[in-house]
Amino acid sequence: MENPVIIALDFKNADQAKSFLSSFEGQSPYVKVGMELFYAEGPSFIKWLKEKNFRIFLDLKLHDIPTTVHKAMKVLGGLNIDMVNVHAAGGTQMMRAAKEGLLAAGAHHTKLIAVTQLTSTTEKVLIEELLIKNVDMKECVTHYADLAKKAGLDGVVCSVHEAMKIKDVCGKNFLTVTPGIRPSGSDTHDQARVATPREAALKGSDYMVIGRSITQSDTPVTTYSEILNEWRDSHENNNFPTFA
Repeated sequence: MENPVIIALDFKNADQAKSFLSSFEGQSPYVKVGMELFYAEGPSFIKWLKEKNFRIFLDLKLHDIPTTVHKAMKVLGGLNIDMVNVHAAGGTQMMRAAKEGLLAAGAHHTKLIAVTQLTSTTEKVLIEELLIKNVDMKECVTHYADLAKKAGLDGVVCSVHEAMKIKDVCGKNFLTVTPGIRPSGSDTHDQARVATPREAALKGSDYMVIGRSITQSDTPVTTYSEILNEWRDSHENNNFPTFA
């Protein structure tokens, strides 16, 4: 069973991130580098992570015209990252262009996933601000996931609460990468659609993206291990639905 935990390195600079990762000496957890850290440090920090054998999810959420996204992905594909993403709201043509950009860079191993709706988005925001009124959140997210699959992508970013439906529609091998994971009793911060590691295991999540619960813990390695064990125990000791 592959390790499902991706640690979000939500730090201001490389020094802070490196200090945090030093406690994981001898381990190489999957890590997520988002906009703040990448914009501050650029490709040099990605190169350092790869030299240390970390797997990397580069979370930049590209969303632009197809030509621009194609060119950007061609550059990012040269960084030897393991996963990268775009916004599904950019449309099928844009998502296809992103995939073609990665392949043009020879990044055949890099997983390309699409953001459906941010886990900070509520039904109220969906209706009143985004003006998506004819479907509920789960239907909206599943529709975006279906478009991403048809565009040749490997999976989507979604909340745990949509993961099982996405598996039903897109198949068991279509990845569900789920942020908004909080151990029981943790602060939800700015996330609206959250879940525990146990819920993630039971509802079909392939990867759990977890930031502050680990990075702001007094004992991050212990917290990381507890989250991983909770997911594994739930996954191994329960009967799961069979997806197409």
